[in-house]
Amino acid sequence: MEWLYEGKKPISVGLIGFGKTGKAVATVLLKDPMIRLEWVIRKSHVLEHRSVPEFLGIESKEPGLIHSISEFTAQELLEKHPVDAIIDFSSEEGLDYYGETAAQMGVAIVTAISSYSSKSIRSLEKLSEKTKVLWSPNITLGINFMILAAKTLKHIAPHADIEIVEEHFKVKPETSGTALQISKALDLQSSDIKSIRAGGIIGVHEIIFGFPFQTVRLKHESISREAFGNGAKFAVEELVKRENGMYTMEQLLGPHFIESNKQYIPKSISEPTSSFLKKVINRAGVQIQSRRRRSS
Repeated sequence: MEWLYEGKKPISVGLIGFGKTGKAVATVLLKDPMIRLEWVIRKSHVLEHRSVPEFLGIESKEPGLIHSISEFTAQELLEKHPVDAIIDFSSEEGLDYYGETAAQMGVAIVTAISSYSSKSIRSLEKLSEKTKVLWSPNITLGINFMILAAKTLKHIAPHADIEIVEEHFKVKPETSGTALQISKALDLQSSDIKSIRAGGIIGVHEIIFGFPFQTVRLKHESISREAFGNGAKFAVEELVKRENGMYTMEQLLGPHFIESNKQYIPKSISEPTSSFLKKVINRAGVQIQSRRRRSS
């Protein structure tokens, strides 16, 4: 199948964070011929200068060397080992290390940090004036597709009863950030979220639409952390095609969602489909940004 990629240049990426999720994400990136993992940055000196492919037991010609955050400044790192995009699975503080430098050098930023303070969100918005930025508290394709599907159903049936149920492992104390993301997308209150804590459940999210004579359930279940890698890979591939700005996974998935159903767009719409879709996505972006400003 390598002939499919002949003549195409891989997207070079750097990964911030190498915990359980970071390792799973690296595994997915290394197996994709159109993504080149240049380096990994982590806080610890453990594994410093080890090869990620070697450590994970994956055959790959990619360098993927592990560096500690104290070894280089972000400027030194990006000058010595340039990349097209940075994928961040570390912590809120990671942005302080690379954010401004990446933006100045035009490096795209994909961050999957589950929760940012209002100050960090404003920083991301500022950085998006100089580069392409995507932030998604849950970067899996399944969750974000489910959100788009739920928004579509709510638009069709605005008076349906909607409940959100999230299930996680026994010791998880807080309400799921993904459930909160779903509630905001559907303009619901956090009180509409029902939380279940039992055993070692990785993560289950369900949106229930109650109608008088039927019930619709949209459900997503996390099976392994590699799902975050698939989402991050999709985000990078889509983001590098875009203009500078702040994006969500919904905005990147939206055109595919509409394009697959374009045969249902009424012919009475006089604008060309591409122009129409662009306006729909831009309008969604404005609404998302205004909601964020109000909440911060």
